[in-house]
Amino acid sequence: MSEIDILSFGETMAMFVAEQSGDLACVEQFHKRIAGADSNVAIGLSRLGFKVAWLSRVGADSLGRFVVETLAREGLDCSHVEVDNAHPTGFQLKSRNDDGSDPTVEYFRRGSAASHLSPQSITPTLLGARHLHATGIPPALSGSAREMSRELMTRMRNAGRSVSFDPNLRPSLWASEREMITEINRLAALAHWVLPGLSEGRLLTGFEDPADIAAFYLDQGAEAVAIKLGPQGAYYRTHLDQGFVAGVPVKTVVDTVGAGDGFAVGMISALLEHQSFPEAVRRANWIGSRAVQSRGDMEGLPTRSELTADRSHAPAWECSP
Repeated sequence: MSEIDILSFGETMAMFVAEQSGDLACVEQFHKRIAGADSNVAIGLSRLGFKVAWLSRVGADSLGRFVVETLAREGLDCSHVEVDNAHPTGFQLKSRNDDGSDPTVEYFRRGSAASHLSPQSITPTLLGARHLHATGIPPALSGSAREMSRELMTRMRNAGRSVSFDPNLRPSLWASEREMITEINRLAALAHWVLPGLSEGRLLTGFEDPADIAAFYLDQGAEAVAIKLGPQGAYYRTHLDQGFVAGVPVKTVVDTVGAGDGFAVGMISALLEHQSFPEAVRRANWIGSRAVQSRGDMEGLPTRSELTADRSHAPAWECSP
C-alpha cells in the first residue's frame, strides 16, 4: 500500500501581504507568507489528515528556505522539492482590501526555479500515490513544466490512480488564449474529476450553461464535473446524476483568494473517503465559505477536528482518510 495518499505539484511563492489598504506603491509594511493554488490544496488536505507529497522547485535563497520550512510545518512531505542553484524562488505582492473585493496581486515569477520543473523531476515513489491533484498553473509556467504535468497525469491515470484537475486559468502566463484553451482541455481530458469555475468553463468550452459545460468534459473522459458558482454554490454532473448544491451563507467576506482551492480540498477529501458526489460538493462549498472569511490564501482551511465539529456539511456517516 502506498505511503502517499495524495501527490500535488506546482509553484509555491513567497507572498508579501500589505499591512495597510491602498495602492501597493504607497504601502510601507508587508507580512511575509506563502502563496500558490496547488500548495494551498496540498496544505488543506494535509490538515485533514492525508499524507501529502509536494513536488516542486525553489531557488537556493532565503525565500526558498522559507517556502519549504512553511510547507513542512503544515505536514507536507517536501523531500521531492528540488533546490535550483541557477534560478530564484518566485514571489508576489498582495494588496489589502478591507471591503471584501478581490485584492491586487503583482507577480514576480518569470524564470523562477519552479518554471524549470520537467519530466525528469518525476520519481517512481511519487507514482505510487493514491491520488494526483493537478491544476492549469504549472503547464502555464513553461514548456517543460507542461510536459511534466501531462506525463504525471497520463501515468497516474494509466496506473489506475484517481486524478483531479482544476483549470485555475492564468491567461497572462500563456502565449495566447487559444493555446491556453487547447492545452488546458487536453489536460482535463486526463482527469477523473474536473473542477472549473463557471467563467472558466464558459471560456474553455464555449458553452454558457453549467450542464453543457459539464457534458463537454464528461464526453472528453471525465467521470464527474463540479462547477463552482461562487456564493450560489456549485453544480455537479456525473454520468448518472446531476444537480445544484446551494452555497453556504457568509456574513462577511474578508478575502476571496483561495476559495476555489478550499473547494478542491473539500471535493478531493470527501471523494477519497468514498462519499457521494453531492456530499463532496456540500463539503467543498463549506470549506470554500471558510476560506473567504480569513485573510490569507490558506489560513481559513480547516483541520480535521474543525471539519468534524461542524456537521452542517456532513453526510449521515463520515470516515477518516
